[in-house]
Amino acid sequence: MSYVKQIVTGVIEENCYLIYNDEHLLIVDPGDEFNLIKQAVADTGKKPVAILLTHTHHDHIGALEEARNTYDIPVYVSPYEQDWLQNPELNLSIYGPKQIICQPAEYEFELKSYTLGGMTFKVVATPGHSPGGVSFVFDEFVITGDALFAGSIGRTDLPFGDTQTLLNSVRTQLLTLPEEMIAYPGHRNPTTIGKEKRTNPFFN
Repeated sequence: MSYVKQIVTGVIEENCYLIYNDEHLLIVDPGDEFNLIKQAVADTGKKPVAILLTHTHHDHIGALEEARNTYDIPVYVSPYEQDWLQNPELNLSIYGPKQIICQPAEYEFELKSYTLGGMTFKVVATPGHSPGGVSFVFDEFVITGDALFAGSIGRTDLPFGDTQTLLNSVRTQLLTLPEEMIAYPGHRNPTTIGKEKRTNPFFN
């Protein structure tokens, strides 16, 4: 059984997630305000084992280096966005209050199942918001990054975004999941796959 804790970070109100079991913890998208993330990790009492990135836009990686260095744990990212971590133009931090330059991720995702800290999940490609966007499918929930939101989808007007690619990603990789599955997006509130199939205006 894995549990999820949502932490809203930064001025864009990005969702960082802690996914944990009885012993270990995964950090997903440490966007900003590492002090909040650090306190939430401490509150769980679990040991962080890895950082997972759904994509590398600046609002999802602002606290990446602090988290990696504090816990001395590896980072996983799509191979399509490995270079974005070190490039403020690609991760779009050039337009923000601070330029973000991260070290390369230790691991590049393959589209397969992983077991980290006793937690198993499948990595599925959900590009369209960005070329290397991925989602993480656990037994009872899915982390959708900026692909699928409650009642909406991710922006596609940013560099390298593509609306048709994103719509296809969501249709084929996310809306095919069990309807009762909870979807945790990169911004705003959680939803369920069934609710999005029935009510999301992009698919109805």
